[in-house]
Amino acid sequence: MALVAHIDSGKTTLTESILLKSSYLISRGTVDTGSTTTDFLPAERERGITIQSASIPVKWKNWTFNLIDTPGHADFGMEVESASRVVDGAVVLIDSVEGVEAQTKGVWRQLDRYGVPTRIMFLNKLDRPGASFGASLASLLSNRLHPHPMALVLPVASFDPLHYAQAEPGIQGLVDLVKWQVWKWTPDGEVSHHPLPRDDETFESFDLFPPSHPLLPHLIPARTQLLENLSMYSEELMEQLLSLPSTPTAYLQLEPYEIIPHLRKATLQNHILPVLGGSAMKDIGTDLVMDYIGELLASPIDVPHDRQLANAPVRMLAWKVAWDKKRGWMTFVRVYSGKVTKQSVVMNTNRNQRERVSKLLLLYASEVEEVDELPFGSVGVILGLKYTRTGDTLVSTSGSASVGSVLRDITPPPAVIAASVIPQSHSDLEPVQEALNALARTDPSVRVDVQEGQILAHGMGALHLEIIEGRLRDEWGVRFELGTRRVSYREGLGPGTPEPNCNLWQTDSGGKQVEIMVSLQVRPLSPDEKGDPIWDGNVVLDEQGERCPSPDTLTGTPRAHIFQGIASALSISPNSSLALSHLHIRLESFSLPNNAPISLLTGATAVILRNRVRSAGIGPILEPFVRLKVTVPEDSLGKVVKDLTENGGEVLDLGSGATLEEDGDQEIGGYPEDGVYMPSLKLSPSGVSESGPGSYRLKRSVHALTPLSKVLDYSNRLRALSGGHGLFEMSNAGFKEVSDTRKIEILKEIGRA
Repeated sequence: MALVAHIDSGKTTLTESILLKSSYLISRGTVDTGSTTTDFLPAERERGITIQSASIPVKWKNWTFNLIDTPGHADFGMEVESASRVVDGAVVLIDSVEGVEAQTKGVWRQLDRYGVPTRIMFLNKLDRPGASFGASLASLLSNRLHPHPMALVLPVASFDPLHYAQAEPGIQGLVDLVKWQVWKWTPDGEVSHHPLPRDDETFESFDLFPPSHPLLPHLIPARTQLLENLSMYSEELMEQLLSLPSTPTAYLQLEPYEIIPHLRKATLQNHILPVLGGSAMKDIGTDLVMDYIGELLASPIDVPHDRQLANAPVRMLAWKVAWDKKRGWMTFVRVYSGKVTKQSVVMNTNRNQRERVSKLLLLYASEVEEVDELPFGSVGVILGLKYTRTGDTLVSTSGSASVGSVLRDITPPPAVIAASVIPQSHSDLEPVQEALNALARTDPSVRVDVQEGQILAHGMGALHLEIIEGRLRDEWGVRFELGTRRVSYREGLGPGTPEPNCNLWQTDSGGKQVEIMVSLQVRPLSPDEKGDPIWDGNVVLDEQGERCPSPDTLTGTPRAHIFQGIASALSISPNSSLALSHLHIRLESFSLPNNAPISLLTGATAVILRNRVRSAGIGPILEPFVRLKVTVPEDSLGKVVKDLTENGGEVLDLGSGATLEEDGDQEIGGYPEDGVYMPSLKLSPSGVSESGPGSYRLKRSVHALTPLSKVLDYSNRLRALSGGHGLFEMSNAGFKEVSDTRKIEILKEIGRA
């Protein structure tokens, strides 16, 4: 189970609260003091952000959860990508002041991509001024996260009605609409829960809420609408409701055990999105989150899995690889079948290598517990694996053929920024290269290549490069300097025609002349074709027209060598030294003399494809773009819009409720509110205003599409434009073709014009 969200939504704080409530911790740490359990890297504690995902087994009542805290910053999206691949459920957090934000939608799409079946939404920070439970729920619809969010709780801002009249911010309790009880927290953290009355007469004498409390009129309608909406997905529940008397309090008679099975079934089938709320910093709502995680989220047996017999063969996925100075390579795995024992031997089906499991660990963030086995459904760490990388499948060496099937891979997002890595002396060259290769193994979103004798490290953003630099110095202790940051451009296929006999390559092998033929059909992608992220936006097909897996996962066959040669040629263009993208390549046929080693096919394919690209001439240049959301005071709006347009940006929206499709081009509306219970905005008194939550600050949002190269130093620019009052967030918008003028500028920048 993963915690995912936009940066600063409170994931690590909620993790700390869960660990405290589950008695793993005696006292909690905080992000501000750098004392949290899951943020243990020096860079995480120094910056107050999560950089890598951390896994902790948590015991709560009769359940055991494998809790994974993930980063919120877009630069570390690979950590969310790998965690999303192995979890069965997720808790998505939202800052109740801001509502749905850019990276909220980003992590939601990642969960969609890996088919995470069950999710719970937690509206955090309800104690902040401007927080609004109702407006945050509405933002789920307007941003098209889910058509049927279902509030399982209502917030109690205060048990004193006067605080509602004074618009005092805060949260002192929660009403559980399913279990029909009130949770109350005192200022010193003591918690109590009280059953709610089940008839009108008892409501009048209920002493927890004064008769004038503004929440009272909303309780029975909220419970009634929750059950009516839930009955749309359960005929059994609908018949039960229809058999009740037609009195206002009839629905209050249903017990939780009669409701939760229908709620769980609707959640597992993704018909509804359960919504909870609270304040992780004050431990308010954590108990309910843990209860509903256990009652509603999918367990390993709720998702498709192999039938588990006593001697079921082992099958597991390596979802993360980390390096530890004391323990060496640590491989994080999720067990999908069977039981892994230490000192056993497993087969890596991606690398075709046998690996020995030397030790098995359960990881509690930075603390470890050695165990003898990892059973079905568990998440743990294996020590001793030499060849395994992120996304590899490990199976029993004695398993059947069907067990050897490769589990779905984890696709790293494309790198968008690079910097040269310059060793301080010749003796530092080899340690720097080894450290970079090791780092790329732990973080697949780091790409390392050599261009014209210069080592380049490619990453997901400026912050990512800073973290790469810090980790190379701190964890591997190598000596180097980092060059100027440069955006990672791409080159497309030029318009030229191939030369005659371009599919042939001659070389010497064993003292004999050898001629190798590799026939490739190469063309640019059409505008309506989508590139394969595994191949960096290119499409590579075999003879049958089937898409090829990552070349790193292919070994031993002639086609494996051909596709490795294609990957080598695509990594650097002979025209511009840029990586190639948006090419459609199909292998038509190949021939190799009988006595020649098949490894020659790698070099032959690389040379043939490189010659084909060279004869086509320099193609269109593609530049990485980002979606930018800038929040500034009203009086700075004009200056910000002018600056964006002058720097090649395109303003898409000025803070309306619409959202943008993933390609950033088409504007679409939100989901309708039909069939969804929308709590009154007055339930969050400090978030009530005529224009929605937070409008008392008179701030406006600008949504724009802009080249990444123009916003590398945007924090400094925005500070000057807004007088220090502006905020911005970025998310990757992919690569786009540039104009001829901009193409010349880029070629001059990289020394090719």
